[in-house]
Amino acid sequence: QEQLVESGGGLVQPGGSLRLSCAASGSIFSNYAMGWYRQAPGKQRELVAFIRIGGSTKYADSVKGRFTISRDAKNTVYLQMNSLKPEDTAVYFCNAGRTSYSGAGYVPYDYWGQGTQVTVSS
Repeated sequence: QEQLVESGGGLVQPGGSLRLSCAASGSIFSNYAMGWYRQAPGKQRELVAFIRIGGSTKYADSVKGRFTISRDAKNTVYLQMNSLKPEDTAVYFCNAGRTSYSGAGYVPYDYWGQGTQVTVSS
């Protein structure tokens, strides 16, 4: 069964750091681009960052320079989040998908993790 399992969320003060992990089943990990989304209360789910199979990355403007997405050689995708702000508070979801035909965007497939809560507050 294909699945994604996130971990690493929690409560952190503004300016702090967290690293999220997403463990993917082997067939997902090796064949798809991977993305991190987040959804704050009352807001739509938004794409935060994605990483192509080859390893190149792209970020939302709101997190550029603060967040880093990476993938290891086995089956895990990470989201390193630094200089966290209260507006980063959300449930973060891992997703498997593909890049758009232009290569510039990300198209999610219906593979989602259960989400992990990130709260940035003093």
